[in-house]
Amino acid sequence: MKLHLPLLSVAAAVVLALTVSGCGGAADAGQGNQSGAEVKELRYQGSANQVTFPELAQDLGYLGDVKLKWVGNTTSGPQDIQSAATNQTDFGGAFTGAVVKLVEAGAPVKGVINYYGSDEKNFSGYYVKSDSPIKSARDLIGKKIAVNTLGAHHEAVIDTYLAKSGLSPDEIKQVQLVPLAPNDTEEAIRRGQVDAGTLGGVLQDHALATGGLRSLFSDFGLFGTFAGGQIVLRNDFIQQNPGTTRTFTTAVAKAIKWATETPRDEVIARFTKIIEGRGRNESTANLKFWKSPGVPDNGVIQDADFTRWENWLTTSGIVKGNLTPSKYYTNEFNELAGTAGQSSAKKG
Repeated sequence: MKLHLPLLSVAAAVVLALTVSGCGGAADAGQGNQSGAEVKELRYQGSANQVTFPELAQDLGYLGDVKLKWVGNTTSGPQDIQSAATNQTDFGGAFTGAVVKLVEAGAPVKGVINYYGSDEKNFSGYYVKSDSPIKSARDLIGKKIAVNTLGAHHEAVIDTYLAKSGLSPDEIKQVQLVPLAPNDTEEAIRRGQVDAGTLGGVLQDHALATGGLRSLFSDFGLFGTFAGGQIVLRNDFIQQNPGTTRTFTTAVAKAIKWATETPRDEVIARFTKIIEGRGRNESTANLKFWKSPGVPDNGVIQDADFTRWENWLTTSGIVKGNLTPSKYYTNEFNELAGTAGQSSAKKG
């Protein structure tokens, strides 16, 4: 049986946190706004051993007088955007479905730019053992698939794959998703603890190099190149800090463009410099496996980024009625919107 976090509990958590942060929340979101000044320091969570696009934007000089303040590392996308929604940070990023779920639960946030996705070089694959009898979606009925977390990107991809392959809602419910740390997924597949599992990035590269696994499908094979998630800001932050919002969003777009157009070795060298220079006791070993940013069109958000998951969002009960993409995002602050592939991003 697949599990979903109850919407009521998500809404209650958001409302409670907003209430606890209290009347000072809006003022905190606009430090100095009483005098007309905009916030110039943005609190955020990073990711261990990785460079985020906002961090790259800062290193390239695209943020100008706007600074980033690292407050720790995120444990997941849903946690990251919930921290932004409750004013513990100023921005966060997560899978599109998690963004929709948070907004539908009453969180006052909006997506301003896409920040991750899949393409032919950088994608999530769903693997079985080479000698597994599983050859098709229907063979997954009654089987276990390892995913990093429930209710997020991989669940949405798997459900979409199963539905597109002709499985009924009742049959899809019989495919069991098992939360498992990504580092443990390969061995769980090999030992038969799960029948299939999700692998991406360096974990995917390692597993394929070792041999003995076979790809059943991938998110790129299902959708082609696509954006998977958005960076969100609180609505009050956007309203009180439109200049900073524009600077931040456009800087991230330029960083995505830079990473897309710059030779791979130069990107890896830049990431290495950033990680080694920030003193967080991290490893740069996996950077050599970096292939591409995987984010199309300079991070410009499209309705399709949301409608792609409409069936999953409605059947999961996250969205009641018709999906309205414009409710969840804006491209107003991305100066590269409408000029994808044309704007020049000056190298830092």
